[in-house]
Amino acid sequence: MDGQAPYILFERVEVKYSDVVAGLRSVTLRVDKGEFIFLCGQTGSGKSTLLKCLTKEVPYSKGRVVLSGRDLHTVERAEIPLLRREMGVVPQDFGLLSSKTVWENVAYAMRAIGKTRREIRRAVPDILDRVNILHRADALPNQLSGGEQQRVAIGRALINNPPLLLADEPTGNLDPSHSIEIVQLLADLNARGATVIVATHDMPVVERMNKRVVQMEFGRIVGEEDEFA
Repeated sequence: MDGQAPYILFERVEVKYSDVVAGLRSVTLRVDKGEFIFLCGQTGSGKSTLLKCLTKEVPYSKGRVVLSGRDLHTVERAEIPLLRREMGVVPQDFGLLSSKTVWENVAYAMRAIGKTRREIRRAVPDILDRVNILHRADALPNQLSGGEQQRVAIGRALINNPPLLLADEPTGNLDPSHSIEIVQLLADLNARGATVIVATHDMPVVERMNKRVVQMEFGRIVGEEDEFA
């Protein structure tokens, strides 16, 4: 958005894993509030590294990363958990607790950040409804399809109603029909106001969604399109 400060800014960011292996090479990227962006590229292109710079899982050696006006270099180690509560992170491997039901998986995540039992009882049905999995609230993960498990993982990412959702290969373990379903769910959350960044190499899904695409290769941004043509 012209004239407004970006919600997220990467400015000539470099990440080095060793003297010869780089995760990011002079990456500059602007993301405005409310955008939906696909980060595309093969394994090793830098997509996950870029997301992990935002969560402070990966340190960057050069450049600047700004989130909502705050330079992430100024975030102290003790502040990182608080920073991460401002974002929802959707992992590729679902990460569900196998012995807990859908309801309990979301409730457990809420307890972990200090929510009261009353807050949990009030919030969990709404969260499960938002990701269209309330009807399976009593099911265990092994009773769910891959798409249903991913819905629960997205639900857990919504426990703080975060303004930013980061999804790393959210369709990597899903068949094509479930892949479209999950990315459409993320698009629906974006339509409600969340900024969404999805790292993926699932190009059939990207082609269906008509969103901004940032193409990465060997740690660099090599192309960008406002919509996939």
